[in-house]
Amino acid sequence: MNILMLGWELPPHNSGGLGVACYHMSKALAMAGSSIDFVLPYKAHHPKTEFMRIHSATQLQPLHRNGMGAYDSPSTITDALHRKPTDRLTTIRDVQARYVEFVDTLVQSTKPDAIHAHDWLTIEAGIRAKEITGAPLIVHVHATEFDRAGSGYGNPIVHEIEEEGLLMADRIIAVSEITKGLIVHRYGIPADKVEVVYNALDAATLDDGYQYDHRTYKYLEFLKQEGYTVAATVTRFTLQKGLLQFMRAAAKACERYDKLVFLLAGDGEQRDELLQLSADFGIADKVFFTGFVRGQQWRDAYTVADIFVMSSVSEPFGLTALEAAHHDNALIITKQSGVGEVLSHIFRYDFWDTDKLADQLVAIATSKALQYELTENVKREYTRISWDAVAKQCISMYATLKTGVTA
Repeated sequence: MNILMLGWELPPHNSGGLGVACYHMSKALAMAGSSIDFVLPYKAHHPKTEFMRIHSATQLQPLHRNGMGAYDSPSTITDALHRKPTDRLTTIRDVQARYVEFVDTLVQSTKPDAIHAHDWLTIEAGIRAKEITGAPLIVHVHATEFDRAGSGYGNPIVHEIEEEGLLMADRIIAVSEITKGLIVHRYGIPADKVEVVYNALDAATLDDGYQYDHRTYKYLEFLKQEGYTVAATVTRFTLQKGLLQFMRAAAKACERYDKLVFLLAGDGEQRDELLQLSADFGIADKVFFTGFVRGQQWRDAYTVADIFVMSSVSEPFGLTALEAAHHDNALIITKQSGVGEVLSHIFRYDFWDTDKLADQLVAIATSKALQYELTENVKREYTRISWDAVAKQCISMYATLKTGVTA
């Protein structure tokens, strides 16, 4: 089966979990016999992608594309829908227009059996490909604008693109029941049009000969030898991720138990505000900021941590929680995070309940037995889900849409 996969990033040029999910899903689909044309908005080398054909819609470098506010949608986007491509690529809407134009040309010679579009960034191209080829359109929702905005607002243009794509899609994939609920209740989409397909973890990729470098976080290692517990988060510093509440909870936890330190791995528009808050709360000596990390430093952040906190106001799934669990972290996640639908040996709290988060941090930090129980039991849960199972769900969906008969 020929699949036109429309995505916005792939490792190692990804800024979040979207690229990771797209990579592993595409690999599993290819291993199951699918032929994949994957379209990206930039040009770069992607190692270990020989299982599919990668097309670059523009000559932009990955970092140029990342600086256009693709994930911070409250940034100024005033263009109308279906913008015509221009010679200049200065905004995310410019890149999307060029992306649509490229896909328009590509499908003239490459007829797909199914079009699989990921999130609002590629929806317009997916609709255009469907118009030209008549192939079924699957819109894969990793996050909605309601999630990214961390509230009921967000960018109206993005909402309009999402709504059009959800209405035009032949089938919708949501990464959790939480996301499906948003699609049904906020966009008025029939529930039977939406199928939940959970993300998974490719443990083999993480067990690729990696060895923890004790020099990366040498000071934190020293503190651990002195009896400190490291609580970490690996994320983008945006409103969606609930880091302001996390910082308040960290201060409350330190008042109750002194031997806690916090590692914030990532970057984003809230960085300076978080730095200021750590000083205002009197815990600047206990909070460590790494900046944006990938590769060795990214893996080392998980390894040095004892506790992983996902403090998101709204998190459709949360692949980082599975990655952290694989690195022997006890997990604390918000009830607003979809990954909690596949894990039970975790602590959960409402994102706004900083007192409860503080209690949970202290409870794990002061009980090695509890920490061990959480880390060991959660492993048996995340190993039950796989990208192979995801591929089977998708292939069954493609076949049903193509033939009209349940596969």
